[in-house]
Amino acid sequence: MLFIYPRICRLTATIAFFTKNKLMKYLFYTLALLAFSAISAIGQDVEWPSLDKSPMDMATYPSSAAFANYLDEDDPDRSPKIKVLYSRPYKKNREIFGSLVKYGEDWRLGANEGTEIIFYQNVEIGGVTVPRGIYRLLAEVNEDHWNVVVSNHRHTAGASGMDKTKEVGRFKAMVSNSGSEREQFTIGFQKVDDGHVNMVMEWDDTRATLPINLNAPTMDGEDVSPMDMASYPNRSRFQNFLKPEEVEANQPKIRVVYSRPQMKGRKIFGELIAYDKMWRIGANQTTTISFYTPVTIGEKELRLGTYGLFAKVHKDKWEIIVHSNTNSWGHANHDEETNLVTIEVPTEMTSEPIEALSITFDEVSDSEVHMLIGWENTMVRVPVTLR
Repeated sequence: MLFIYPRICRLTATIAFFTKNKLMKYLFYTLALLAFSAISAIGQDVEWPSLDKSPMDMATYPSSAAFANYLDEDDPDRSPKIKVLYSRPYKKNREIFGSLVKYGEDWRLGANEGTEIIFYQNVEIGGVTVPRGIYRLLAEVNEDHWNVVVSNHRHTAGASGMDKTKEVGRFKAMVSNSGSEREQFTIGFQKVDDGHVNMVMEWDDTRATLPINLNAPTMDGEDVSPMDMASYPNRSRFQNFLKPEEVEANQPKIRVVYSRPQMKGRKIFGELIAYDKMWRIGANQTTTISFYTPVTIGEKELRLGTYGLFAKVHKDKWEIIVHSNTNSWGHANHDEETNLVTIEVPTEMTSEPIEALSITFDEVSDSEVHMLIGWENTMVRVPVTLR
């Protein structure tokens, strides 16, 4: 409704200005004045907040990231790694730790709303990886250490009623005497080296230090297309289990490392794997093939080494491509100049559906082996001559 009053004010003032009847002019000016008074009264009813007795503040690491717009774009300290938003109570002649902030109890790590911390990258605290994100911070205060709590229970005030099931962890911050009395609670950062920083919390004469590793280990979860290996001869990967007389016949000659996607009810060739398009023969990293003896594929001789495998899939044939760009994730931005062998092989129907992409070897003779690639109801044979 507030937007109506300014319009009434302008409209009645305009009518009053142009009307010639003195009585009507008076009436419209009066109406305009009343509308203006209503606007003024509405503004006077707003209750504006006063300055907080425990003002909010922010701590950033690196500190220069707080004014990144003043730094060069290539400045390494331009991007924040950690940011803390918290309120800063004053001591005001009170006894703080053990009295105002009781030992053995969770504290909001400041005042007012809950203290919030943002990690702009994965970090490691106390041996636990904390993923990048926004968290609530508390601390269980003890005389010789604090247990700093990182929690996913956000948008809370105080320390009561926190959902402990949402805690990422409780991490020990050792306590020392700061050597001076600090009137206002303060959070800051102390650089240890390029990969480590201490989050330092001080109030009164107490300092708590929480070490943070900025180079947290990255651990993969379960892969939906797990990696696997196919070897020829198959027993070549069990050298330590072979009898002495079996070793020579089972020396490794070929090995393929690939990831194995599954059908999961999907139509594969012609839909998931489009015809006439390049495919990595698997998922994730580029499939690699290693030769431990010189070979010939499609009249092209290849030396010992590791190569990448691609396939251009057609309905009745595949073009198998052996290339040298093994450090890749599929065929994106593939340089065709790295292609070493291109050989066409016809497709065959499998006797039964193959749920997960599979690669195996079929020995034809002492000098020839076929690499078999199968998925869904389609397979191909890639002839390899051992030299």
